[in-house]
Amino acid sequence: MKRVVITGLGTINSTGHSVNESFEAVVNGVCGIDKITLFDTSDFSVQIAGEVKNFDPETVMDKKEVKKADRFIQLGIKAALEAMIDSGFVTSENKKVDENIAPRFGIISGSGIGGLSTIQKNSTICDTKGSRKISPFFIPSSLANMLSGFISIEHNLKGPSLGHVTACAASTHALNDAVKTIVLGGADRILVVGAESAVCGAGVGGFAAMKALSTRNDDPKKSSRPFDIDRDGFVMGEGAGALVVETLDSALARNAKIYCEIIGFGESGDANHITSPVIDGPLRAMKAAFEMAKNITGKYPKIDYINTHGTSTPVGDKNETAAIKELFGGKENCPPVSSTKGQIGHCLGAAGAIESIMAIKALNEGVIPPTINVENQDPECDLDVVPNIARRVELTTVMSNNFGFGGTNGSVIFKKFTK
Repeated sequence: MKRVVITGLGTINSTGHSVNESFEAVVNGVCGIDKITLFDTSDFSVQIAGEVKNFDPETVMDKKEVKKADRFIQLGIKAALEAMIDSGFVTSENKKVDENIAPRFGIISGSGIGGLSTIQKNSTICDTKGSRKISPFFIPSSLANMLSGFISIEHNLKGPSLGHVTACAASTHALNDAVKTIVLGGADRILVVGAESAVCGAGVGGFAAMKALSTRNDDPKKSSRPFDIDRDGFVMGEGAGALVVETLDSALARNAKIYCEIIGFGESGDANHITSPVIDGPLRAMKAAFEMAKNITGKYPKIDYINTHGTSTPVGDKNETAAIKELFGGKENCPPVSSTKGQIGHCLGAAGAIESIMAIKALNEGVIPPTINVENQDPECDLDVVPNIARRVELTTVMSNNFGFGGTNGSVIFKKFTK
């Protein structure tokens, strides 16, 4: 079986505009959540989010192209460029991969919602000004798969071009699908990108109507508090994450920097409820990742750290805790876990890519990011959640979990590369 490694990383989110800036902020417990500035929230019950601040899309896109792309695509292009430069396949001056490798260099993206703000804007225009006033860029700007479309053109990626829309597990599934595609011979290299920007009236209002969001408007920095007994819902974030995935042979042949090897992944469906999770689905996803790792390495992996889905919802955090304890045969056998959503917010379909990057950086730097805002840990969330302060520790194998509405689940296991 082909071995698959990661050779490039890129992100932009509420804590930073690059991988190093973001990871440093997350490790130091810096919270990117604040009052919403992207639209007027005066009449909204929820007025906080993890926005990307001071982002100028013209730094990575031609001015004429900016108006053709929703903000989620713009953020995805920014993260993708960092990952592609980091991998050594492109430069800031020449963004296109060589023609001889382009046909077997693909892109698989993930977004939970796509261009929601563009949909909202043009729907309003249609209702108030008539259909003839709708932007000609409305449809190509808002389609979820156009994240892959725009980026494939930007970097001359002529291999498979796919888009996953599986809620908050979307970019985890995109990463898993990249491994499948490479192992089965469909490509040699794949750029995985998760991007989301749904901080708009329809997005915030919709999730607020479900009572899914924190309403701690008067204290944004402490609003997202995974595993704390006083958590009252998740906080929306926006951003993007990108990872370059390729065969080990490809990476070695070009003497690439190798961040880690992907040794297992798992996917499952709850088949239970559209928004309320159960233990069985996440548990089976994690078990499947373990089984794959055993098939690849010859033994079950010893997990040193889990970057949890940990959304800060009352039900979700308890459910994931219970699933992890079941997987490891009791609390005493579980590794340390943490959720970086306290710092970044919940980036929905981009969460998997961004949080995989946080887990991979933890693996490489030997430091577990903290779960911030744990002031009174929920007795039902009784794992070692690395509360409030980062922990330096040698890591060899880490896991990242993401679960989405509709009962869709994904887990992935990363291991330090050894020949």
